[in-house]
Amino acid sequence: MNTVIDLNTTIQNALKNSLSYEGFKSLVNDLIDKGQSTGHTQNEDMLHYSKLSVRRIKRWDKTFKLSETDKNFFENISNPITFLVLAEGWCGDAAHALPIINAITEASPNLELKVVLRDDNDELMQEFLTNGGKAIPKLIALDNDNNVLFTWGPRPTEATQMVKAYKEKHGQLTPEFKEDLQKWYNNDKGQGTVKDIRAELETI
Repeated sequence: MNTVIDLNTTIQNALKNSLSYEGFKSLVNDLIDKGQSTGHTQNEDMLHYSKLSVRRIKRWDKTFKLSETDKNFFENISNPITFLVLAEGWCGDAAHALPIINAITEASPNLELKVVLRDDNDELMQEFLTNGGKAIPKLIALDNDNNVLFTWGPRPTEATQMVKAYKEKHGQLTPEFKEDLQKWYNNDKGQGTVKDIRAELETI
């Protein structure tokens, strides 16, 4: 019982500190202008990855479009649902996912996107680890009473399987694999994320 109460409180606190999608992008850009990144680790690599993520987000914002079939599905979601997403400005996977998640929520009057920073919300992150790690982005779908309906992330199903298979064979992800993963995202055009989230919503 205590766990439920604690989780609900943790979620409420996170929602109070959350950012809109536009607010998240503004924060990331403002920090870049100061030579900084989001998160508790500050170095040149994080700044570089933040700049890279901003470019990816801009590209997806301009190019991604929902199919009419998907748009109609999301438009007809009947109950209010909040997508609370743990992310950071330097995260490559978040840069690919957030614009797609935003487009999904914009298609529906009953879907809302709220973004929180992972490093500033460790209590929440600890409740939604992936294989024991703080992988992001992590989408937590909540109903009106902040009950967790489902979670998604950090990657679409197909990309997750690619990563798992590569790690099992090679032990860790190489720069070459990460490049291949970026190509996968570009070729997938956001459809893997849409497919996964739609499948979850269809079960509610």
